[in-house]
Amino acid sequence: MTLADILQKEQIVPDLKATNRWEAIDELLDLLVHCGKIKPEHREAIAAGVRKRENSMSTGIGFGIGIPHASTDLISEVTGAFGRSTRGINFDALDNQPVKLVMLFLVPQGQFQKHLHTLANIAKMLHNKDFRTALEGTSDADAMLKVVSELAPKK
Repeated sequence: MTLADILQKEQIVPDLKATNRWEAIDELLDLLVHCGKIKPEHREAIAAGVRKRENSMSTGIGFGIGIPHASTDLISEVTGAFGRSTRGINFDALDNQPVKLVMLFLVPQGQFQKHLHTLANIAKMLHNKDFRTALEGTSDADAMLKVVSELAPKK
């Protein structure tokens, strides 16, 4: 799975309000509830799973990228939300740099291979400097989705 497989326009936040990783995660989870991708009554349990994973080691992987993620039995298909911060977010990243691009994704419990492949594909895309630059230079969610769709690896 790639970003293009997971994202729709309403799952993109072109200007995150968050100033730290916890606020960013909450903002993206709230968006998933708003879009109907996760049930409101499951939000806190899913948030706890993402926080537990994030507490074990920051998913701020460097280059201004954060990829918070978790497995949960409260969803039936891979889903996610993408956000961009023009100011940068303190994500406790491995390189100690602020994060500008945050991709939160959730995978159904027990789908370990899908989880690893999705994480690897997202990380690979976001590590591409041209891809990051294109995303950072867009004006809105429509333009961001177009970049994701056009620059996603072809199957």
